[in-house]
Amino acid sequence: MNCLPHFVTETESIWDVLQRETRPIALYGMGDGAEKILRVCGERGIEIAGIFASDEFVRGHSFAGYPVKKRSQLEQELGDFVAVIAFASSRPEVLTLFDDLDRTHTTYAPDVPVADGALFDLAFVQAHCEQLEQAYDLLADDRSRAVFAATVNFKLSGKLHWLRDYTDSRENAFRTYLKPHEQEHFVDLGAYNGDTIRELLEYTDGKYASITALEPDKKTFKKLKKYVEQAELEHIRILNAGAWSEPGEMLFGGKAGRNSALTPVMHAVSHDKHTVSVPVESVDHVLDGAPCTLLKLDVEGAEYQALVGARDTIQEYRPRIALSAYHRSEDLYELPLLLHDMCPEVYIGMLHHPYVPAWETNFYVTFSRGLENSV
Repeated sequence: MNCLPHFVTETESIWDVLQRETRPIALYGMGDGAEKILRVCGERGIEIAGIFASDEFVRGHSFAGYPVKKRSQLEQELGDFVAVIAFASSRPEVLTLFDDLDRTHTTYAPDVPVADGALFDLAFVQAHCEQLEQAYDLLADDRSRAVFAATVNFKLSGKLHWLRDYTDSRENAFRTYLKPHEQEHFVDLGAYNGDTIRELLEYTDGKYASITALEPDKKTFKKLKKYVEQAELEHIRILNAGAWSEPGEMLFGGKAGRNSALTPVMHAVSHDKHTVSVPVESVDHVLDGAPCTLLKLDVEGAEYQALVGARDTIQEYRPRIALSAYHRSEDLYELPLLLHDMCPEVYIGMLHHPYVPAWETNFYVTFSRGLENSV
C-alpha cells in the first residue's frame, strides 16, 4: 500500500533527500545517536564529509574515524554544507544553537528509534497508513491532532520547524491533562532519580496518598532511594525493577541513565558489560488491587508491555496517564490503539515538550469529558 495519512504533507523521507544531496553532509554531535545515524547512512550510501561539535567539546579527538572539528572549521573547509543534528537535547541554549544552525545551513534532525524497532521512513508511514489514521482519529482535541501530525511530518522529514511550531511546556500538560491533587495514588514507571515525583509534589504542596515507583537501573535506583530518604517521604514503595506485562526477568542494557532498554532474555543476541539481568514487574501484580489515580510510563520502549501489565488497574481505577510516545516508531499508533481497546471511552491528548529530536512527545490520557479543543 502506497497511501499516506491525510495529515502528512512531507512526501519524502530525510534519507531519500540526503541520498540525492550534492552538497557535503556534516554531522553535528557524537555519541549513540550519531552512531545510529552513521549506520543508516552507510546502509543507504549517504556519504558523510565530516563531524563537528560545539566548540567546548572539540579537543583534537576523533569519532567513528572522523576528526571532530569546530563548526567554523568545517565552514571554511566545506563551504555550504548540509548539517545533520546527531544528538538530542532539551537545554534552551542548545535548542538556540540548533535554530541558528537551521538559519545558516540546510539542517535536519533525523529520527532514529531510541529503542529497537523500525526506522521511521516513507516505507514505514505507507505500511502503517491505516493505523496512523486510526490513532490520529482517537485523539481528543485539536491541539493533540496537530501535534500528532507535526510529529509524523517531523519524523519523516527531519525538518526542525515541525517541532518548533508545535511545542508546549510541561506546565501545560499538568494544567490541561494531569491536574494533580493532594490525594494521588501515584505509580511511577521509570522513576529515574525521582525527578517526576519531585515535580508532582511541587503541584500538590508535598501532599499525596501513596507512591509506587519502579526503576530498573541499580545505580539510578540508589539515587532514587537517596532522594526518598533525604526527603523523608512516607507511604512510598520503591522497587529496583523494570515495568513489563508480567513478573519475570529481563536483560537490561544501559549505562546508568536514561535511554536504557529492556530486552527479553530469549531475544538477546549477546551480553556485554552494560547488559545485566534485572527483575521486572507488572503494575497489576505490584498493586494487587490497590488504587492508582495517576500513572506515568517512561520505560524506554517497554511502554506497550507495561500498559498490558496495568490493564486491570486502568480498567478498575481509570487513572490519568502520562505515557511516552517516542521510544519506538510503532508507539505512535500502537499505544493509542491499545488504550482504546482497553477502555473505548478513553480521552487521549498529545503534547511535545521542548526537545530535539521528537523526544518528550507524550500521550496524556484521561477519562473525563470536556477536553475537546481545550488546549
